[in-house]
Amino acid sequence: MKNIPDIKLGLIAVSRDCFPIALSTKRRQNIMAQCNGLPVYECPVAVENEKDMLRAVEDVKNAQCNALCVFLGNFGPETPETLIAKYFDGPVMFVAAAEGDGDLINGRGDAYCGMLNCSYNLGMRHLKGYIPAYPVGTAADIAAMIADFIPVARAIVGIKNLKIITFGPRPQDFFACNAPIKGLYELGVEVEENSELDLLVAYKAHAGDARIPEVCADMAAEMGEGKFYPDLLERMAQFELTLLDWAEEHKGARKYVAFADKCWPAFPSQFGFEPCYVNSRLASRGIPVACEVDIYGALSEYIGACITGDAVTLLDINNSVPKYLYDEDIAGKFDYTLTDTFMGFHCGNTPSCKMCADRAVKYQLIQNRLLENGGTPDITRGTLEGDIAASPITFYRLQCDSEGNLRSYIAQGEVLPVATRSFGGIGVFAIPEMGRFYRHVLIEKRYPHHGAVAFGHVGKALHSLFRYLGIQDIAYNQPKNLPYPTENPFA
Repeated sequence: MKNIPDIKLGLIAVSRDCFPIALSTKRRQNIMAQCNGLPVYECPVAVENEKDMLRAVEDVKNAQCNALCVFLGNFGPETPETLIAKYFDGPVMFVAAAEGDGDLINGRGDAYCGMLNCSYNLGMRHLKGYIPAYPVGTAADIAAMIADFIPVARAIVGIKNLKIITFGPRPQDFFACNAPIKGLYELGVEVEENSELDLLVAYKAHAGDARIPEVCADMAAEMGEGKFYPDLLERMAQFELTLLDWAEEHKGARKYVAFADKCWPAFPSQFGFEPCYVNSRLASRGIPVACEVDIYGALSEYIGACITGDAVTLLDINNSVPKYLYDEDIAGKFDYTLTDTFMGFHCGNTPSCKMCADRAVKYQLIQNRLLENGGTPDITRGTLEGDIAASPITFYRLQCDSEGNLRSYIAQGEVLPVATRSFGGIGVFAIPEMGRFYRHVLIEKRYPHHGAVAFGHVGKALHSLFRYLGIQDIAYNQPKNLPYPTENPFA
């Protein structure tokens, strides 16, 4: 199943009737000439009045656009241009033309001025519009803004059409995964909460499914000889098909799904394996499966999948890097202090495409101690273990606090090419000023231990998205010269 929207963006030019309409149409055409390879549709209707606005909106809807760029080629008509955002059901970006492609008598458009009134009018009408950091530019500049907007629009459309499906109660011992679901409804996300028994019944109903051998073969090909348990494949394939079928049968009016599942301690004893490897496979296809019924973790992962169009993961902000490891493999080789580093870990849900070549399906050491008394592993097998491959990353999370307020954090960094010497799906992460960020954001603002990981530097897009969603508190790893409000100036 395809679980991330494709964006087709409509470009609509607007024109104030006391300015030459040719300014807007010509400048719109110049933008299209710069949109090489971008999924952009040029609306032929230049909007001067409300009737034009209705015709333009109808045109882009007929063209199956699900996002818009409203371009002020000149000063622009304040009411019609902002009503586009009211009549179009999707994210709308507003940008304006810079001068320089004509004389300053008959070729001046005053869009710089018009953008102010556009923003004012959006506010007066309580309409939401996406406005870039500096929304005025040449055709090439506007094309670049469109390219930046497309992943943000993809996330907005995805969230609006998302259902998060859960199995099992959120675990008492990991109370951090509990959070009010009020924030999900405010974002327009639907939630379907189910029992672990519902999942077990569906799993048993898939015994002997004719598709199981094909999935087993795909798992074996993905992992490679000697890197999986052959006798476990059928169980895991049966579970994968159970989740995929549940998604199709239960997404209802929504187009996209994410899961948040109870994965311990009862799961392995009843299903006969750990679900981590299957979870990793779904995540690689843009269907996140968050551990420990972490609903906001699932939402955060899905956002990252939409922004990047790539696999993501969910990790514990887990343990500090030992000083001996730092001294041996990091100091003098990378420009990070010891407290800039930490280890991100989970039992084995990170997609294999984001791990080092020696990754393999193994068993969960901690659960083996608990459920099998440290003996020969059987039901605790099924994790995907190994070091996470070196990569630029963005660590982030969207969360609802105990008061029902949505808040978020974003921090860019990297996974270092440093062996962890540990177990699970794990990596050595480095984020500038992580120590201060850990204390004055993660601890101070009471974030849970799970963080979503996007494999790339996508902080700009995430920040733009969170702003569009109305998140007031967007924290980040502040540099040394910018103290946090709670930071002790004498420490």
